[in-house]
Amino acid sequence: MNVLGFLPRESLPSLLEALDSKGYRTVGPSVRDAAIQYLGLSDVGQLPAGWTDDQAPGHYKLTQVDSQRCFAWATGPQALKPYLFASREVLWKTRRDDDGGLLFEAAPIDDKPIALIGARACDLAALALQDRHFLDAVRDPYYAARRAGLFIVAVHCAFPADTCFCASTGDGPRATDGYDIALSELDDGYLVETASEPGRRIAESLPLLSADDRQIQQAADEINEAAQRQFRKLPPGSLQQTLFDRLLHPRWDHVAARCLSCGNCTSVCPTCFCHSEQDAPELGGARSRHMREWDSCFSEGHSHLHGFVVRPETRHRYRQWLTHKLGSWHEQYGRSGCVGCGRCITWCPVGIDITEEASALCARQADAGGDT
Repeated sequence: MNVLGFLPRESLPSLLEALDSKGYRTVGPSVRDAAIQYLGLSDVGQLPAGWTDDQAPGHYKLTQVDSQRCFAWATGPQALKPYLFASREVLWKTRRDDDGGLLFEAAPIDDKPIALIGARACDLAALALQDRHFLDAVRDPYYAARRAGLFIVAVHCAFPADTCFCASTGDGPRATDGYDIALSELDDGYLVETASEPGRRIAESLPLLSADDRQIQQAADEINEAAQRQFRKLPPGSLQQTLFDRLLHPRWDHVAARCLSCGNCTSVCPTCFCHSEQDAPELGGARSRHMREWDSCFSEGHSHLHGFVVRPETRHRYRQWLTHKLGSWHEQYGRSGCVGCGRCITWCPVGIDITEEASALCARQADAGGDT
């Protein structure tokens, strides 16, 4: 750990004050609707101190515990994605002029700088993949404007959920890059690390104390223990060829019998980027807005092409999602599209486990037959 110093718990408000002085709108974890969500944050009292989460396939529950820690939980249903790739937004507007012609104007972008507190290592890995898509592959101006103003305060994860498997994907539980400031939470405060010049300037304005070896070792031990407590894992290496060799494997029918095609997994996935676009005309017919909103490869309309649906059955849709996420992402972005956050397992209404399905599809005994 490259620790800059130790921030006592009672001095945590100074972090919010420092971010506010730089013009950031601060967002952080709060409890709302029985879940931890990233919401506007104006006071440290809004942080979920004393809350922890219990997660399992198809199960999420918050519980209050006797602790002052604000980050003693794994993940909520959100990641960073909603603050960069909006779930629904106007891309442009259209109106008719006096001669009946069409005039187009770009929709304004809400690009006020955001400082997000509490990002986990898996979410930073997902952010790097979203950057590859929206900045490198398609250069989306809406995403780019928000990304340029994002300041990230990461928190190393010491309390993984039973659905977490970031250690097996190499994406956690320790945040290694992609942040401006990283915190290790202890009972009495926070070890502070920085990885950017803006992060260093903010950190140096805080009332930091010297960190001692005991604190540094305790933080390292908690992160290591968090990795060791994860029992779920994906098969190692690239699964692209294995999955593509087994497109007719009977496991696709097995999972389709349980899958509801609801799209919950894609909604909570921090790397999914599928969307649809449509026009929303006003009643008078003189004005219209061109909208973009999240879509899912589990919806029937997502694969509608020239009068027919390419993937009419649930088994086709689940196969598309899994083979793309764990397979062809390697070809597109050089790695798997899964960062091990476990959200798709937790928020699946029927508890489908991506690690279980991938392991079943890639199991050696499947080589005996029935998989091609």
